Amino acid sequence: MEQKAKRIGKLNIVDLIAIILILAVAAFGGYKLMNRGGGEGGEAAVTKVTYTVKVEGVPAELYENCQSHLPSPLMASGALVGGQIESVEKEPYYVLGPDGQWVEDPEHVTLYFTATTETPSGEVMTTKVGDQEVRIGKTDYILKSEYIEFSGGTIVDVRWEE
Repeated sequence: MEQKAKRIGKLNIVDLIAIILILAVAAFGGYKLMNRGGGEGGEAAVTKVTYTVKVEGVPAELYENCQSHLPSPLMASGALVGGQIESVEKEPYYVLGPDGQWVEDPEHVTLYFTATTETPSGEVMTTKVGDQEVRIGKTDYILKSEYIEFSGGTIVDVRWEE
């Protein structure tokens, strides 16, 4: 004897259960995607971060070029990341002379860039610009904006404002 599953229209009970499970999984996935940004509808608290990046041995003419493009929005991976390079200052760059004394190199300078950004406040403070962490002493920092890019910078100062 053949047993037939109970049918509802052209669907049997097993088909109906499979359709309900697929819809439930799709609805759950859509819910998770829609609520990615955070659980609450209000704005998340942010902390303003101001940091200084030192870049040594830069050709002297780049100082004026950098000044003409400031302020300049910060970038990472080809996209704007929030924040900007506010200012640049220069200091002499010294090299070891032939007599073993430090002498000023007239063709190169040391630049100090000041940048600001906002980072989400939290119990564990990790300040990031793009994928790079901002910490005092970081020596391989890439400072990048729409018109300016320097690699191998050192972060020499970080200030967090409430």
